[in-house]
Amino acid sequence: MNTDDRYDLIVVGAGAAGMVAAIHAARDGKKTLLLEKLSQIGAKLKATGGGRCNLTNTLKDEDFMAKFGRDGRFMQDALKVFNATELQKFMRSIGVETHAPDGFRVFPTTHSSSTIIDAFSKELKRLGVKIFTSHKVDALLTQEQQVIGIQTHSASYYAKNIILATGGLGYPTLGAEGDGYTLAKRVGHTTTKLHPAMMPLRTKESWVAECRADTIAKATLKIGLKKHKNIQIQGDLIFTKTGIRGPAVLDFAREITPLLDKYGEVPLMVNLTKGMDENEILSFLKSTQVDVPDANSCELVMHLLPKALAHEICILAKVPCETKFKNLDGKTRQKLIELLAWTPLTIVGHDGFKMAMITRGGITLKEIDPKTMQSKLLKGLYFCGELMNLDGPCGGYNLQWSFSSGFLASKLSYL
Repeated sequence: MNTDDRYDLIVVGAGAAGMVAAIHAARDGKKTLLLEKLSQIGAKLKATGGGRCNLTNTLKDEDFMAKFGRDGRFMQDALKVFNATELQKFMRSIGVETHAPDGFRVFPTTHSSSTIIDAFSKELKRLGVKIFTSHKVDALLTQEQQVIGIQTHSASYYAKNIILATGGLGYPTLGAEGDGYTLAKRVGHTTTKLHPAMMPLRTKESWVAECRADTIAKATLKIGLKKHKNIQIQGDLIFTKTGIRGPAVLDFAREITPLLDKYGEVPLMVNLTKGMDENEILSFLKSTQVDVPDANSCELVMHLLPKALAHEICILAKVPCETKFKNLDGKTRQKLIELLAWTPLTIVGHDGFKMAMITRGGITLKEIDPKTMQSKLLKGLYFCGELMNLDGPCGGYNLQWSFSSGFLASKLSYL
């Protein structure tokens, strides 16, 4: 075995988690190898947040964990050593200033992911981390329940500490092929079912194509299935040619895609009137009719919704647009109010992982020690980031988790 092939730590995957892990290990004086199967590092990070790189957010750790659902506390130890405050300190240490212009989302002040990648690259080089790009790992090398190295298509490299930071299945155009899941399964790990998440959704209803010009602010979406009726979200919604997108939809997709697999289609109820209920809508329309006595029903609804959407809602309610609201029969009036309070949509599909920003599901958390990120099945093997069965909404949650878990894995991997 050539001594040049021996390392204290090998990190597989040069994304957010992998680069942070490599940097912290090298700062502690460990001989570190960083492997990336693409021709450059940080490819997926470059696309994060539309290229602006929403690094994290300003929530306290408890509130941050709650956003990940019932398994959120798994990240408690990782956040103790590397939360949002520590991340911003780290960024300053490599020359990247950050800020939260809206008081919540934290960005580099340049609002450019290239700033982050350039800084990481310089720090990795300064620390002497060996980086091999265009190196896909084909197998983990093990001996008596201990990892001892990795095998690529052309060479073997050896270390008793290996961090898998390969990411999930989202952004396949940026190299996501599920390599980490395959490597983990081959050494005995199990994964949950994998679903695409944080993505646009397709609807059965075709009328949405007529409403593409406007963003609906503060829309509320809830699932119209009895067992899941308490799942809802509020945020901006945008209609598309085939369905819906926007921040609220991206977040909600992580709840819906597993249900699509189970039921085939998922009914939604959408409030498009900033949370107004039926009584508030009725009162608003009546008072507006007084203020604008010549307005017909559709013109009246346009005081609540953009023109195209108001027109489609009136069609759904079978409202004669030329008729004034006060002259509608009781049944038609009630139907219109009900649709304005809760508009039904039916989610029937999506574009799969090619449009997904993250993966829902991953390596079973019970097989990973949350205090170290080490495998409970194979000594010296560590996981971080999206590879594990833990995902959060938009807003810097998933990137912070990648950084935190990468730091924790590297901090303890060689002790």
